[in-house]
Amino acid sequence: MAAENPVESLREEATCPICLEYFTEPVILECGHNFCQACIRQFWEGSDTAASCPQCRETVQQRNLKPNRQLANMVEIAKRLSLQAAKGAGADGVCGKHQEALKLFCEEDQTPICVVCDRSWAHRTHTVVPILEAAQEYKERIQAHLKTLREEREKLLGLKATAEGKSQENLKQMQTERQKIVSEFHQLQQFLEEQERLLLAQLEKLDEEIVRIQDENVSKLSEQISRLSELISEMEGKCQKPASEFLQDMRSTLIRCEKGKFHQPEEISPELEERVSGFSQNTIVLLEILGKFKDTLPSALETKRGGSLGTFRQANVTLDPDTAHPQLVLSEDGKSVRCGNIRQRLPNNPERFDSWACVLGCEGFTSGRHCWEVEVGVGGGGGWAVGVARESVGRKGRISRSPEGGIWAVEWWLGQFQALTSPETPLPLSRVPSRIRVCLDCDRGQVTFIDAGDEAPIFTFPPGSVPGERIRPWLWVGVGGSQLRLCP
Repeated sequence: MAAENPVESLREEATCPICLEYFTEPVILECGHNFCQACIRQFWEGSDTAASCPQCRETVQQRNLKPNRQLANMVEIAKRLSLQAAKGAGADGVCGKHQEALKLFCEEDQTPICVVCDRSWAHRTHTVVPILEAAQEYKERIQAHLKTLREEREKLLGLKATAEGKSQENLKQMQTERQKIVSEFHQLQQFLEEQERLLLAQLEKLDEEIVRIQDENVSKLSEQISRLSELISEMEGKCQKPASEFLQDMRSTLIRCEKGKFHQPEEISPELEERVSGFSQNTIVLLEILGKFKDTLPSALETKRGGSLGTFRQANVTLDPDTAHPQLVLSEDGKSVRCGNIRQRLPNNPERFDSWACVLGCEGFTSGRHCWEVEVGVGGGGGWAVGVARESVGRKGRISRSPEGGIWAVEWWLGQFQALTSPETPLPLSRVPSRIRVCLDCDRGQVTFIDAGDEAPIFTFPPGSVPGERIRPWLWVGVGGSQLRLCP
């Protein structure tokens, strides 16, 4: 049946029965049917029988194909009319190949097609649905994705807002810290300037006192030298006179010689010497304090950088069982140690401590900056110590737990928290922490201890005190002491 739409009817008349697309170089057979020249030649190709019309099967006596120019013109008119009809109907698009409205959607190729494409070999076996139905279905699917994407966007916006809020809080905190630092250093500067002024004033008074005494002594000595020179000259002249004249007034002459004896000048009083000595001692102490302050402050600041370990690399320390004293009990993972009640039967290898209940870390450091944390608990009846030791530290017999013995550590012992600066006189420290961060700077030869709880500096062995050899973590646990645990 002919299509009711004239444009559709014209399109069908302009379609090749073989390829089902618009005629390309149409030719007419003797029977009056038309085909694309390429289509009919391909249809007849390889056939040994007489040629026949593909549409009516009528035998064609001659293979002379006559071009149908009128049909070719009509095909062009049909294409233009289909394009105008599609635009007039407000279609979503036009097929670029057939100039037909895109009314269908191919599910396999996921693309809009026209009705001519639908009848072509390319889409004949594909699932095709009306384009409006496909659009509705895919809109629903896209809307579902849009919901998820919007939710993700809201999450990201929330994270962004949170990050910006934290950044603002951090910036505000940094501003507060900046003001604190400026204020504290300003006060410190004022204090140091005032101390400098007072010390220089005291020094000026001592200078004046010493100069006064010196001037008085020089003046008195000069006066005595002049008087004695005159007396000597007079006595020398008297000695040249005759005896009778020389012996006249001899009593007066002797008295004058007695009075002309040298008188000791005023010495610096013991009080003044004590003041000078005390001032010198105070100066030495002050310079030592300032020197330690300059050495300790940069290290303390570097190791206390906001809990991020600053420029120190966090070391994954485990304990070396070959060095552990036989009475020490190590965990399977090598992260904790306690002192048992009995001495284990272990080989007495050269690496093992046999007197003090010590153990070394497996890791050794020769360069760089490294840190690790040890959980010590609070107090501990038997005592404990945390620090570092050189590789060559003594292992047999009683050892010196001090820098002289190759150990740099802090300890809790008999209710006292102290730095092991020397075997005889350890340096008392403030409150004992529950977790200690050990910061080893191999390049500077320095080790610093930090309270890992509040980032407060505990003690620093000054630069150059740790030798330039392999350094290992070191622990000591007394009988009944707390269990020490290396923190992850």
